[in-house]
Amino acid sequence: MEQIRTLDKLVEYAKEIGPKKVAVACAEDHVVLEAVERARSEGIVDAILVGNADKIAEEAAKAGIDLANYEVADCKNGAAKTALMTVEMVSSGKADIMMKGMLESSDFLRAVLDKEIGLRSGKRVLSHSYIHEIKGWDRLIFITDGVFNTYPELADKIGIAKNVTELCHAFGIEMPKIACLAAVEVVNPKMQSTLDAAALAQMNRRGQIKGCLLDGPFALDNAVSEESAKHKGIAGEVAGKADVLLVDNIDCGNALFKSIVYFSENKTAGIILGTKKPVILTSRADSAETKFLSIATAVAMSK
Repeated sequence: MEQIRTLDKLVEYAKEIGPKKVAVACAEDHVVLEAVERARSEGIVDAILVGNADKIAEEAAKAGIDLANYEVADCKNGAAKTALMTVEMVSSGKADIMMKGMLESSDFLRAVLDKEIGLRSGKRVLSHSYIHEIKGWDRLIFITDGVFNTYPELADKIGIAKNVTELCHAFGIEMPKIACLAAVEVVNPKMQSTLDAAALAQMNRRGQIKGCLLDGPFALDNAVSEESAKHKGIAGEVAGKADVLLVDNIDCGNALFKSIVYFSENKTAGIILGTKKPVILTSRADSAETKFLSIATAVAMSK
């Protein structure tokens, strides 16, 4: 398939694949409903709205949404029970995708990780990736993991790299360029982030991490700017050309993706990776557009 370079192209691709069935946990939020309604009206998904049916009806009325187009599964037993009810729909095959609505991430993820009906895929590392379309850039930028893994060790980062490679393949990027970020672009024995990056790069060269070009350590400037990389004498296929920014920890990743969201003209999507079925985890503060684009990403991953 042709490489997807904009999130509008992602939506076009999702239309070709869809509609898929998404189950929304705690759907009683008009912003979530607006995103789901847009995805439904564009033929990307059908949806099951799980939660307090009375409150869902109130929020749908605020957004001018006709619930006749949806299946509503009433659950008034609290967020944790609603999340479990939703994940069971996905794990049983009634739905293809699970989406977070108006509930805490901890309750949502606890259901995703439930040992009996959850969506964990064996021993695979679960991770999160944001996908950013930034004005002035010729490609999408993927940032992982600024949401799920807090302070990942080397073994976790291997799984994170493999997960985001799979995501990039779903976007038609045959050999994504992954830059392992640190504060500096040289290996420093006193900085674990640089040691991990060097180990990951060597594993990629030896074929232990496949399907991508992975290198590091890189500081942010020489990961994304060819001019900066050249000025500092950093060569290689990833230097200055990264598709993916693999961060050292959640502090770096959270600050980086929020900087893009709030300091640039951008469109953004986000998704959990490493699960049996696509899982959409967005912030309650995210816009309806971000939630909509995250649905499109999940549909692309569900092919």
